[in-house]
Amino acid sequence: MDFGLTEEQQMIVDTTHAFVEAELYPHEAAVERTGLLPMELIREIQKKAMAAGLYAANMPTEVGGAGLDTLSWLLYEKELGRANYALHWTCVARPSNILLAGNAEQRERYLMPCIRGETWDCLAMTEPAAGSDLRGMKATARPDGDDWVLNGTKHFISHADLAGFAIVFVATGEEDTPRGPKKKITAFFVDKGVKGFTVRDGYRNVSHRGYTNSVLEFDDCRLNKRQILGEVHQGFEVANSWLGATRLQVASTCLGRAERALSHALNYAAARKQFGQQIGKFQGISFKLADMAMELKAAELLTREAAWKYDRGTVTEADMSMAKLKATEVLAMIADEAIQIHGGMGLMDELPLERIWRDARVERIWEGTSEIQRHIISRELLRSVGG
Repeated sequence: MDFGLTEEQQMIVDTTHAFVEAELYPHEAAVERTGLLPMELIREIQKKAMAAGLYAANMPTEVGGAGLDTLSWLLYEKELGRANYALHWTCVARPSNILLAGNAEQRERYLMPCIRGETWDCLAMTEPAAGSDLRGMKATARPDGDDWVLNGTKHFISHADLAGFAIVFVATGEEDTPRGPKKKITAFFVDKGVKGFTVRDGYRNVSHRGYTNSVLEFDDCRLNKRQILGEVHQGFEVANSWLGATRLQVASTCLGRAERALSHALNYAAARKQFGQQIGKFQGISFKLADMAMELKAAELLTREAAWKYDRGTVTEADMSMAKLKATEVLAMIADEAIQIHGGMGLMDELPLERIWRDARVERIWEGTSEIQRHIISRELLRSVGG
């Protein structure tokens, strides 16, 4: 593995970093204090992101994206991750790569408007009684002629209030297995405004202000079979094939925030004086800085290795889980230590540290909890020895 960046990759990093500092940082305080991201601001930044070639850059060139390899994409995600989540996710949107699993008609109807910035997508899996155990979902769809009728509730659905449609995973049957009955899952495209589909306000969240979550309700929501993404009963196969890399995306955005927090801690430790010297020269502070830098590098190396293996077709679920687990837990540690180094000032909203500290908490829960990541890693380890 070559640990250096190519000239193109360095250009991606520099361009994205400059855009984040110039176009996103100035709006962070307002979004944090109001919890709102006005549409006029979204459109303003969106237009600039498109002009800079940063909008939908995760998509292949044949559909209008930048066609980045996995490592280049994650370097780009890391730089975006430095900023308030609502700002970078909404204004510099990266449509879910699961949209690439659609047929030609579905790509034209759903993927292309997202790439053009005309709308946003959202994914609906989690339910009030089914979080990590997705097979336990209660939402269902039953066939009725050429149609399917959906019923049930989803919650914690990110930016569903903004999205023009949802990709909804529901139970469509059941099969017997040696471990008992197992639900068959199918994915559907559901347009906002269709009869029987209601989007309700979600919950107030301590993390990522301005980035909303919603409750989705389906009450005899009728869809044509053309709305199925992939094959009937193959929803998990679609998800596993296309969504695995989202864990690397989470890892990368966490690395960006962790690096920003460490930078603040280093600068403060060098500038702040107590008892006649820089506080960074006290072992109580210097050892913290050393540990923060070491853990951040370890998390970045795990993420880069997984990206390298992803493009070579050798990545495993454990590789991606290790990267996500390490990066999210390192972010939590660095955010906490950065505040400790700043003392009381670290908790004030004049600095981004208290936000980074709050935002870090959700990263160990969504896209698979830390416990789920450890389960995946240990399961792969045990399988290698017949366990």
